[in-house]
Amino acid sequence: MVFALAAALSILAVGLICVFLFANGVPAMVEIGIPDFLLGTTWRPANDIYGIFPMIIGSIYVTAGALIFGVPAGLLTAIFLSRFASAKVAAFLKPGVELLAGIPSVVYGFFGLMIIVPFIRLNAPGNGLSLLAASILLGIMILPTVITVSKNALDAVPQSYYEGALALGATHERSVLRVLVPAAISGIMAGVVLGIGRAIGETMAVVMVAGNQPIIPASIFDGVRTMTANIVLEMGYAADLHRGALIATGVVLFVFVMLISLLFGAIKKRGALR
Repeated sequence: MVFALAAALSILAVGLICVFLFANGVPAMVEIGIPDFLLGTTWRPANDIYGIFPMIIGSIYVTAGALIFGVPAGLLTAIFLSRFASAKVAAFLKPGVELLAGIPSVVYGFFGLMIIVPFIRLNAPGNGLSLLAASILLGIMILPTVITVSKNALDAVPQSYYEGALALGATHERSVLRVLVPAAISGIMAGVVLGIGRAIGETMAVVMVAGNQPIIPASIFDGVRTMTANIVLEMGYAADLHRGALIATGVVLFVFVMLISLLFGAIKKRGALR
């Protein structure tokens, strides 16, 4: 009974969030015009112009950049911890990975503002507050998710796969990379999908390092504004249609996250069928 009640409360909470978002966001989206809202390239609340296409592109670019920086490093770290590191080294590194997951996003943002942004400013065009800075920072932030899920997937592969590869004459490295990693690919992809969810939903750290310019960036050194940053920057003083447009931005973000969750579920189902 207790477990059923907890599950019902969780479903109720999700349902209430959906009702609030769609009840307040969709009418504003319709009033603005769905094509103008989703594909408009100008965000100017003072003139009642609400086009979030630059923010959609910004969110996609930042998330893609985070995957470029975070996934290879996270996957290689997971492989090392699972199959190459000694027990002592793994025992030393594992708490560090867990600590990364527990650091507040504002601390990550402060680190990016003090370290990453000045480094980019000194070595590249622009003032450092850029798509590149946000991508690097988010790449660091998704590392714990990618490492933990990928390592669990690798550890779950039967030891007989590895031993069989060795018996056929494969080296340790080849057995891991050619046998164990492909066998765990569904779990690894699940970690990547969860990393995407973390990156696209991050707000505070991105606000601090991305530059927050509602334009489509022409290069990785230009400032960018994501959908989450757009909401948090303007919701405090928004009213009427402006407030509705921000809630509608949340609707679009909710749809993005829902699609990511469906993708995660499909990957898990495919892995279970194998």
